[in-house]
Amino acid sequence: MKILITGSNGLLGQKLVRQLLKSNVPFLATSKGENRNVDCPQELYVELDICNENEIELLFTLFHPTHIIHTAAITNVDYCELNPVECNEVNFKASLKLFEAAKKTNAHFQLLSTDFVFDGLKGNYQEEDAVGPLSVYAVSKVNAENALINDTYRNWSIVRTIIVYGIGHNLSRSNIICWAKDVLSKEQDITIVNDQFRSPTWADDLAWACLRICKLNEKGIFHISGPETMSIFELVNRIAKHFNLPTGKIKAISSSQLNQAANRPPKTGFNLTKSKEKIGYSPKILEETLDLI
Repeated sequence: MKILITGSNGLLGQKLVRQLLKSNVPFLATSKGENRNVDCPQELYVELDICNENEIELLFTLFHPTHIIHTAAITNVDYCELNPVECNEVNFKASLKLFEAAKKTNAHFQLLSTDFVFDGLKGNYQEEDAVGPLSVYAVSKVNAENALINDTYRNWSIVRTIIVYGIGHNLSRSNIICWAKDVLSKEQDITIVNDQFRSPTWADDLAWACLRICKLNEKGIFHISGPETMSIFELVNRIAKHFNLPTGKIKAISSSQLNQAANRPPKTGFNLTKSKEKIGYSPKILEETLDLI
């Protein structure tokens, strides 16, 4: 097994690198720009613009991956809403380029996707549930998913996940758990939505699941998230209580009061039955991970 990682500078990418180094599985880490992950050996890193077809073809020719774990994407939902062309180029068209390269070499292509493919009216979503994207970002992910689902080439997996959190090196974006802990520790006021429900996912659990799917050569769609669905307001309160930080600073607000550019699904959360049965997925609850971030 030889694994090519895209987006290796991101949180999930860094966790994949760490677990692959521990298990001595050959891999090549790629991101746009220089290597920002101090845990990743420089000789195992290559700069890659996933929108550049020539760069992709050259890399596949030189490295010959058996598996591609495609984590690279624009994940800022409001930015995508305001920059739809760029979002489509990176999240959809670049994914197609990588998928086509995987097909030519008969490699397994794994696409990271999101709970935002759903409309959020039901919650506890199964892999077979109908999608209903509400934003430009969500549409870009649905289009990328459909490119795989509708292709005759079947050596692929789609990993949908929800609010990935954890610590990494030189990350371009924080995550709500680390951000909330930092703000609350400074005893600053914090305003949090109370009408959006999610299942926060520890990045280490997600990385394990992505690699497990590759090792077992599983195919199809997998829902990988934390085991508990809660409001973002409850999530932040649980963080505060765990670290003995003041909950009185946490103020509730509705989504409509935020005036965000992109619509969000009100309630997601995943049914994890398939992932538990097929790959032995056993995610940690929030409190089990908080002292590790």
